[in-house]
Parts: sequence; structure tokens; C-alpha cells
Amino acid sequence: MSDVQAGPALSKRNGIAIEVDRELCFGFGDCVDSAPNVFELDDENKSVVVDPDAQDRDTIMLAAQDCPVDAIVITDPETGEQLYP
Repeated sequence: MSDVQAGPALSKRNGIAIEVDRELCFGFGDCVDSAPNVFELDDENKSVVVDPDAQDRDTIMLAAQDCPVDAIVITDPETGEQLYP
């Protein structure tokens, strides 16, 4: 199991930063179903980013959108613009 990462995970491949709000995450696992190589549930049953470059940008965005509580925040690391939610 991966250690909990502090701050956003940078995906150089996709030009995005991915962050899971652990206070919002309920561990439904929809992100893991959508992008299993990017997300997994940790020992606290909370989503963590394990490999931000493992899938394409569209798949990661879809995984963020699949989160029923919008716990996954996607930003542009260059501009700081929040892309989702």
C-alpha cells in the first residue's frame, strides 16, 4: 500500500495536478473503478493517487467526475486553474 502523499500529485504526462480531499472522500471507490492504475483505496479506505501518469487525461478527468462527493480536484499546475470540479 502506498504512503499518503501530501499535496497534489503531478502528472507530467497529462499536464495536470491531481489531489484527493481526504476530508471529503468516503471511499466509495468509483475513482478506482474508473482509473485503477491511478487511484487506490488506502488502509483508511480513502482514495490516494498511486501513479498520476498511469492513464490519459480524459480517463483521469472521468474518474474525478465519477466521485459522488467531488473529492478529487484537478488543476493546471502551470496556471493554478481548477479544471474540476
